[in-house]
Amino acid sequence: MPHIDQGAARLYFEDSGGDGPPILLSHGFGASTEMWRGQVEKFRTRYRLITWDMRGHGRTECPDDLSLYSQNNTADDMAAVLDYLGVERAIIGGHSLGGFMSLVFNVRYPGRVMALYLQGCGPGYRSNKARAAWNERVEARAQSLDDGGLDALGGASEVKRSI
Repeated sequence: MPHIDQGAARLYFEDSGGDGPPILLSHGFGASTEMWRGQVEKFRTRYRLITWDMRGHGRTECPDDLSLYSQNNTADDMAAVLDYLGVERAIIGGHSLGGFMSLVFNVRYPGRVMALYLQGCGPGYRSNKARAAWNERVEARAQSLDDGGLDALGGASEVKRSI
């Protein structure tokens, strides 16, 4: 399994190879490279699809120090995957949290972005009340995952494929 060492975490990634333009895809909160399996199968002949697991997800390590999960560290992890594969510029995309991190990557590394692909990453929150409500929902979901493990996901096909 391909991993690279990135400071306090070993990052898992997959590279479909291929001669087309490279696309780095980042998964949503609580997901992994598995969420992109269908897209990789469909588009691998036209694009070089690179998927990876963020810290604390999938087959990437989970550092105990919460400060290691910052936006900048995640964008740097994305750059490290591209560097390891010798990819200078790529289409950067993601779903939900992955879409948000693609935006962060674009701000941090604008010269490395050929285009952005954003899926379900939301408009952001203009009020503290809306942000607080979102945080409450996310914290409740995280607690349900802590309490119920994989059963809390309800048997989603992605979970079934990855266990």
